[in-house]
Amino acid sequence: MGVKTSLKNFNPVQSIKDRLTRLLEVYNPKVWRERGMGWTLGLFVVTYLVVVVVLGMLWSRSPETFDVRANALATVGGDESRLVTGAYTAATAIRIGQTLLEKPGGFLSNDIFPPGVYLDNIPNWEFGALTELRDITNALRNELTRAQSQSGEDPDLLLAQPQFNYNTESWMLPSSESEYRRGIQALESYLNRLTRREAQFFARSDNLILYLQVVERRLGSLAHRLSQAVSEDAVETDQGDEAAARSANPAGGQSLITSRTPWSQIDDVFFEARGYTWALLHVLQGLSLDFEPMLKSKNALVSVNQIIFKLQETQKPIWSPLILNGTGFGPMANHSLVMASYIARANAAVIDLRRLLEQG
Repeated sequence: MGVKTSLKNFNPVQSIKDRLTRLLEVYNPKVWRERGMGWTLGLFVVTYLVVVVVLGMLWSRSPETFDVRANALATVGGDESRLVTGAYTAATAIRIGQTLLEKPGGFLSNDIFPPGVYLDNIPNWEFGALTELRDITNALRNELTRAQSQSGEDPDLLLAQPQFNYNTESWMLPSSESEYRRGIQALESYLNRLTRREAQFFARSDNLILYLQVVERRLGSLAHRLSQAVSEDAVETDQGDEAAARSANPAGGQSLITSRTPWSQIDDVFFEARGYTWALLHVLQGLSLDFEPMLKSKNALVSVNQIIFKLQETQKPIWSPLILNGTGFGPMANHSLVMASYIARANAAVIDLRRLLEQG
């Protein structure tokens, strides 16, 4: 009877409040004086470690995907008439840069204090996303905004492109964040001029082909590195289809590579790939909107949507607390090979799209 009465009178909210009150009492200076210097120092050390661990867990979450259309509309102040050709791509590049700097914890690659200094997953994610930001900014500067090879460069993109190539690990004088922020501001200036019809963006197939060639190499490299996490041997052909081609390697022809990814770097490659595909997913969504008339005329819009769908698979939630690489058909998951499979399929679709555009 007494147990039933006790359970009936139990108030979980009040119980939590009481526990928090008792916990906060240990931070009363009066308690510190009573317990002594050693106990107080121990309390601060434990508190610091708990805060660092909790912040590390919160900062280790990859940013969510965003709506490219809604982002572009918000970037131009909600005025749909300002969504001219090129606005989606430029607004997407700006958002990627802002995400790198403004996500929980900010930009972590150059941190020298805990918890950022001991985190490696998100810094590798940042490097992957930054790689795609560099690629699209370079494409904007050299291809997408120029009518021909001898036309002038856009002044804002001339400033933005080198800013994103700054060292990712510079903490100050100047910091990586300050340089990237200048690049974002230059992109914003370009977008403002573009919406006022004072800048150019050429949605031509030849411009898109040049960008897709870069994407092919990036995806191919990532798929190869992810596969190396489990394969010990690989045969690389240096000469391609040309029998008379020469190589810097005296052996020439084919070489046996035994460069399996060290176990300590498996998650590094995985999160770099995840960051790159996250950024590429949004860039291709923006390009598909800006190039929509051209893609429809070449019956290529479906191909672009297939690539986007395959890239979306790379952003599925990770339910395991660790990146696992099981061997063969063993019982353990193999995250690297799953990611490599998604990326290889996306790369094959990119190659098909490029060939379709080349054929006219």
